[in-house]
Amino acid sequence: MIHIVIGTKAQLIKMAPIMKILKMRGAEYNYISTGQHKETINDILQNFEIKEPDHTIYSGKDITSVFQMMIWSAKLLFYTVLNKKKIFKNDKNGIVLVHGDTVSTLVGAIMAKLSGLKVGHVESGLRSFNLFQPFPEELVRVLVFRLSDYMFCPGDWAIENLKKYKGLKINTEINTLYDSLKFALPAITSIADIQIPDYEYGIVTIHRFENLRNISSFNKIVHAVKRISEKHKLIFILHKPTEIKLKKYGLYQKLKDDPNIELRNRYDYFNFIKLIIHSRFVVSDGGSNQEECYYLGKPVILLRNVTERQEGLGRNAVLSYFDDNILDNFINDLDSYKFDFLKLDKSPSDIVIDACKDFVN
Repeated sequence: MIHIVIGTKAQLIKMAPIMKILKMRGAEYNYISTGQHKETINDILQNFEIKEPDHTIYSGKDITSVFQMMIWSAKLLFYTVLNKKKIFKNDKNGIVLVHGDTVSTLVGAIMAKLSGLKVGHVESGLRSFNLFQPFPEELVRVLVFRLSDYMFCPGDWAIENLKKYKGLKINTEINTLYDSLKFALPAITSIADIQIPDYEYGIVTIHRFENLRNISSFNKIVHAVKRISEKHKLIFILHKPTEIKLKKYGLYQKLKDDPNIELRNRYDYFNFIKLIIHSRFVVSDGGSNQEECYYLGKPVILLRNVTERQEGLGRNAVLSYFDDNILDNFINDLDSYKFDFLKLDKSPSDIVIDACKDFVN
């Protein structure tokens, strides 16, 4: 059997097309939620018309701090030791698909090994080659590489990064997020419950731990956003941890009082993509947003010093290094970074499922 262990919104968005295609093929799978995040999860399940988790291990508040993650991870693994037959439906020959670089990725891989099952790592091979940028994501990836039996890599460059690891490397060529967008785009036209401005705007979305961890990092973010807002109107999408930190550091009001910045709460995935499609550009620190903007041909400036992804770099995506000159060059020449939606004749999700065919009931 195919088991899918995920815990965050971003993971669910990227694994949703795999679950949707398994459903379309009439193949049974076991969806296990670690419960790391719950905000907007139900909306994503409804967006993609996939089932709720077969097993939810944790149902408390969202895990947002490093200390919480350590305690939560230990509890999950202890629970798995006691309940592995129940969690994995007494399967002895299955494969557990984990995704990306979150703590849930590592926990899911360890859960699989504790249960004697194979590990399939989706979005494998991404590296920044700096264990502290991004942290803890880079460390998680390196550990999961060592636990993986199947490594689903979004390109030759990702496979090259894994040459010293033993798992079977499978090239999906692009990320499963491409399939997420393909499922989303037809539905977006019928979505009417989101306010699209009648003026040109950019989207801002910030959430990475490396940017939220201290006031110095956050000051760089706010400085960059306000610099951009001097020339362009912005919609700042507030992730809950970001909002909490903005208020803690006394920076929330600085953004709220800016007439060119509108603060909005998070949307479900389809509405968020609709907002991006109608925007002129995106300001983000997220790897998924970097990929989405590449597939959509949308200009994006990354408020980071490093990125473990290659999508769009040198074409529509610019790594800012928090350098004002780079920011200015980007916002003054937006049209040179845009292109049409990439139309590719392939499905990375199909590639993952076909590689797992021996485990499909």
